[in-house]
Amino acid sequence: MDAAVATATVGGDMRKAPSHASITEQDAFDDLSRLLDKPRLNIERQRSFDDRSMSEFSIGGNIKAGMDGYDAVYSPGIISGLDTPLSSARNSFEPHPMVGEAWEALRRSLVYFKGQPVGTIAAYDHASEEVLNYDQVFVRDFVPSALAFLMNGEHEIVKNFLLRTLLLQGWEKKVDRFKLGEGVMPASFKVLHDPNRGIDTVVADFGESAIGRVAPVDSGFWWIILLRAYTKSTGDITLAESAQCQKGMRLILSLCLSEGFDTFPTLLCADGCCMIDRRMGVYGYPIEIQALFFMALRCALSLLKHDAEGKEVIERIVTRLHALSYHMRTYFWLDFQQLNDIYRFKTEEYSHTAVNKFNVIPDSIPDWVFDFMPSRGGYFIGNVSPARMDFRWFALGNCVAILCSLATPEQSTAIMDLLEERWEELIGETPMKICYPAIESHEWRIVTGCDPKNTRWSYHNGGSWPVLLWLLTAACIKVGRPQIARRAMDLAESRLLKDGWPEYYDGKLGRYVGKQARKFQTWSIAGYLVAKMLLEDPSHLGMISLEEDRLMKPLIKRSSSWTC
Repeated sequence: MDAAVATATVGGDMRKAPSHASITEQDAFDDLSRLLDKPRLNIERQRSFDDRSMSEFSIGGNIKAGMDGYDAVYSPGIISGLDTPLSSARNSFEPHPMVGEAWEALRRSLVYFKGQPVGTIAAYDHASEEVLNYDQVFVRDFVPSALAFLMNGEHEIVKNFLLRTLLLQGWEKKVDRFKLGEGVMPASFKVLHDPNRGIDTVVADFGESAIGRVAPVDSGFWWIILLRAYTKSTGDITLAESAQCQKGMRLILSLCLSEGFDTFPTLLCADGCCMIDRRMGVYGYPIEIQALFFMALRCALSLLKHDAEGKEVIERIVTRLHALSYHMRTYFWLDFQQLNDIYRFKTEEYSHTAVNKFNVIPDSIPDWVFDFMPSRGGYFIGNVSPARMDFRWFALGNCVAILCSLATPEQSTAIMDLLEERWEELIGETPMKICYPAIESHEWRIVTGCDPKNTRWSYHNGGSWPVLLWLLTAACIKVGRPQIARRAMDLAESRLLKDGWPEYYDGKLGRYVGKQARKFQTWSIAGYLVAKMLLEDPSHLGMISLEEDRLMKPLIKRSSSWTC
């Protein structure tokens, strides 16, 4: 913490925060808000405007007549009273007592700018001696909070957040003497309040203050995904179609769709660029980033206008989606048969007909995966790059793959089968493992650099994160297996409130509150609420789910072992 401090207004409480030089940009924010402050188009539609199939677009950018959408879930929200969650009022049964506690805790985490809510802090833990950066509004952390508010009919805070972060995107971003790309979204921001002058200012972090100084690759993707969720929830297309939001999306995508030396359609990333924001061996082509990239591309495809600037980006999106879906479904997917095929790979193949295209050495397959892989089930592995396959399971990437239909229906079912077959390993006593298995001993020293926070079965190294409950629940509902989510919900409700909404749990089964876990972690609270509301009203799934596109369906090939 810096010696100089300012005061930030957080849910009505005065919190200490570091004082940095920044600009208010209040006039720009007010102008943008006035421009977009139009009556919402609360028109019931038979088909959602935004889930356009890629069949509308040819690679050349021609648009077919008519709409070819899929999910038509649209429910205009009704704002409930401040202390009465709308989600509970909708249901005739008595809500779980945790729901009211969770809403109170979530509202305590609200951050205000000029009297308007613009986000939620990462954690509201008064018992912690070190605030660190847990008093900031993180883009990825706010997503479950935003979804909870949208599902409860409270849209304004989400709109304010989208506008505020859009303004921050326009700031000049430098780490030391190097300037970051124009489209980079912040990892987090903090509101500073000067009570003497009555001025609020915003301080943003684009990675220059983060551990390892890594820019957040996922922030821009989450922003696009949340913009679509807001549009789906409200029916208000004016925000997404504003010139500012259109430009913001194009800037984000320009960072990802630029041509270079890449021979794969996946995104090359540094370690620590996503939810796993410390060194954990996820450099290269991590599944979390690829799944979020795919989902953001599909969301942007539905939101971008077909004007001169948007049309070019749309053509590049369509081309990339085709290549990315094939690559991920072919090379990242692992089931019993694929594992057996990799085990029998030949190496040093040099031709276009090579089967072992990444020259993976079969002896590099870890022993644990042979016992872990059931005969029924499968998953997207953590990473694929030349001579390297990371066979670890990563929960967020696999759940997002289901939600955005990167996973085929058959693959989605296989992921659910795996969860049931390996419940103890992947869910344990507190849902759910961020990754499996943990790395330890010599491998831990090499991969993490002896990170004292990522010891085995702790934090990002096999820790159990309650926030993942909402992603698990959404994926289960989409696949038609809500009983898996209900079983996980029962486990969560037996611990979360009693343990003070911790950030994560430690241990092979997730039995122990994490050794450095913050209490009253906001996304643990919001993740529970979103999961609960999804189970109560599955129609909410429409704002965070995309159906499979017909043009991305893989060709069905007869297996060489098939017989009549």
